[in-house]
Amino acid sequence: MTARPPSSPLADAWLVEHGADLVALRRDLHAHPELGHSEHRTTALLVERLTAAGLSPKVLSTGTGLVCDVGSGDGPIVMLRADIDALPLDDEKTVPYRSTVPGSCHACGHDVHTAAVLGAGLALAQGGFEGTVRLVFQPAEELMPGGALVVLADGWLEGVGSAFALHCDPALDVGLVGLKAGAITAASDALQIVLTGPGGHTSRPQNTVDLVHTLASVATGLPQALSRLVDPRAGLCLVWGHMAAGVAGNAIPRSGTLKGTLRVLDKDAWGRAPELVERLVGELVAPYGAEAQVHYTRGVPPVVNDASANALLTAAVRMALGPGAAVPTLQSLGGEDFAWYLDRVPGAMARLGVRPPGQQHPHDLHQGAFDVDESALAVAVRVLVGVALGALSA
Repeated sequence: MTARPPSSPLADAWLVEHGADLVALRRDLHAHPELGHSEHRTTALLVERLTAAGLSPKVLSTGTGLVCDVGSGDGPIVMLRADIDALPLDDEKTVPYRSTVPGSCHACGHDVHTAAVLGAGLALAQGGFEGTVRLVFQPAEELMPGGALVVLADGWLEGVGSAFALHCDPALDVGLVGLKAGAITAASDALQIVLTGPGGHTSRPQNTVDLVHTLASVATGLPQALSRLVDPRAGLCLVWGHMAAGVAGNAIPRSGTLKGTLRVLDKDAWGRAPELVERLVGELVAPYGAEAQVHYTRGVPPVVNDASANALLTAAVRMALGPGAAVPTLQSLGGEDFAWYLDRVPGAMARLGVRPPGQQHPHDLHQGAFDVDESALAVAVRVLVGVALGALSA
């Protein structure tokens, strides 16, 4: 791969005519969010827009998400990926495009990703290049192990030479793009632990299994043990998001549940984590006599950016936006199923700045009040068109 894509007027020309429509599309998506594997309206809308441009989108075998090739059909294939699902959160904003679906909102910017890849594809459909750009609108990124596996199972990565994606970053001002060679996200797994015992009266804990105490021991003891048994440089972090047991203050319950996520920066440590967690939970509950069931759901490996692909993406940012737009970023503990693609082909993901200039305390991803500066859409289209053309000419 070369690290210098050719300049093209495709993005600018398309945005002059269709930029306002792209913002309207993003707002429509934001107002009508759909959870993973239920993205039927979103899929139909994308099929309609792509078909109207003379393209031939193909819906994935699971019924949501789609793939659409743009270009000559000959030569190399470059993939641009968007995720189309929303999160199970209430939208807390007061805006005209607020979610109309209770308990569901685009709090991670997938509406932006979707609109940007669609815009890039429609701009590229104007022609003038050799090769194929494969637009992938995948479902269920927020579900483990991720909708990327559907794309892979359907065979849409076959023949792809490189893959690229952008992800919203509310910590970066709009107009900036964060880039990093190597691992840019972490491995992420889901963990559920269910403890059971005979129950009893809180006046006689010695006659039964003090389940709440045991649950608390696991909740605190497991992260502590992992921090001492895994190399700290692996960056393993176990955080609980749910803990539940019992209904009455004077009754020891018969069951209790912990739910959380285990994240780790190092791929080898990720591979050893399930067996270690299973062993430690058994040792932590053994003194109290509780039965433990460990449900360990494999999530995603780290997104590891290929150095050459990242250089190509960096050059596309600088050419589209200016030399100061490309800024370094750090590896995060967030998980991303784009990792499944990069396990098989070289590519890179970058962080798209969406913070309005001067905003001091932006809402973070996965918060119901999260929103973006919509000028980031044009930024994303320019970068995606640039990197696609650069990869095709490499």
